[in-house]
Amino acid sequence: MTEPATHMAEQRTSARRIVMDAIRAADGLARVDIAERVGLSPASVTAITAEMLGAGLIEAVEGEAASHGENKPRRGRPRVALKVRGAACRVAGLKIARESISSMVVDFEGNELVSHEHRLVTPCLSPSELARVAAAVLDETCVAGGFGREDLAGVGIGLAGLIDARRGFVYWSPSLDQRNVEMGSLFNTLIQCPVFIDNDANLIAKAEQLFGLGRGVTNFVVLTVEHGVGMGIVIDNQIYRGIRGCGAEFGHTKVQLEGALCQCGQRGCLEAYVGDYALLREARVGTSFEDLPSMGQAAENGDAVARAVFERAGRMFALGLANVVNIFDPELVILAGQRASFDHLDARKAIDEMRAHVVQVDTTSTEVAVHQWGDLMWAKGAAAYAIDGVTALRINELAVHSD
Repeated sequence: MTEPATHMAEQRTSARRIVMDAIRAADGLARVDIAERVGLSPASVTAITAEMLGAGLIEAVEGEAASHGENKPRRGRPRVALKVRGAACRVAGLKIARESISSMVVDFEGNELVSHEHRLVTPCLSPSELARVAAAVLDETCVAGGFGREDLAGVGIGLAGLIDARRGFVYWSPSLDQRNVEMGSLFNTLIQCPVFIDNDANLIAKAEQLFGLGRGVTNFVVLTVEHGVGMGIVIDNQIYRGIRGCGAEFGHTKVQLEGALCQCGQRGCLEAYVGDYALLREARVGTSFEDLPSMGQAAENGDAVARAVFERAGRMFALGLANVVNIFDPELVILAGQRASFDHLDARKAIDEMRAHVVQVDTTSTEVAVHQWGDLMWAKGAAAYAIDGVTALRINELAVHSD
């Protein structure tokens, strides 16, 4: 294919993806509205959506959805809107944590079909053992849903750690007893369908973008605080990962020279003062706290040690949050996690302190929202990433057959 022809093919593929993203974001949009939103001609949109309808990726609906965004009544035939066809395929998401693997299978729209929770005896495994356990959990989930692994179009997998998503390469993860592992190819070999692996915080950002508070927001940041501390960044509707896939490592920004030891092996990371393990490590000196809930209860009952640890962590988190806002100036920051309203860090107090450290200008400040959810939101984030990957594969298939 000549260079001009290649360029034209790339433009058509890009246009297809833009149209698909617009349809997914709106959940029902007429062709004329699609053209207006994405800046393509009505004829181009008609041609692209005809391909997608033929491939079964989208479907036509009539009624209120067809008049998305309109308040006034219309005369004549109802406008036909286009929406993602949920039955187009099934995808799965796995979130591998320290104590469990959460899994979920969704349809192409993102509707949950089945979910499953598998407890892990050992938090850190060899690459081959982790891949074997993950494949077994996927099979258990599929059986619970009444279908087989062969019925999946793709699988998203979320891990904590430093990961190059483009290569499926894990530089380091607390779930693995080795560094620098080609986990993507290992998962692909065992699961035998397209596998998309990424840092778990990036997958939460993808879930917020497709299904949550980030829907319709062009630039936003997601911060997670669990055992570790993570960040997902969306810039111009795209996940930002950096050149090596190691960008957005909020938890490993340095807050203290020669400071506390982080689980990554370095010292002075924010996570070493804010993560669950760090809070317990600091508080356990001369105390008998068994876990974070008991430590939180002690703080509520007036325990001076527990209160001091949480207050220090809250201040550290507020400074880190202020740095994120000062660097990226996002429209929205989402504090996302299982921990109810970041209770232990006193989210509202941290947000107020953050605002004192943010560059002040005479305009609307960055919105900070708290989004509570359970473990399965991580799995849904991984499934959302798989939806993204499968969508790209299907659109590439359209290009092969049409261009």
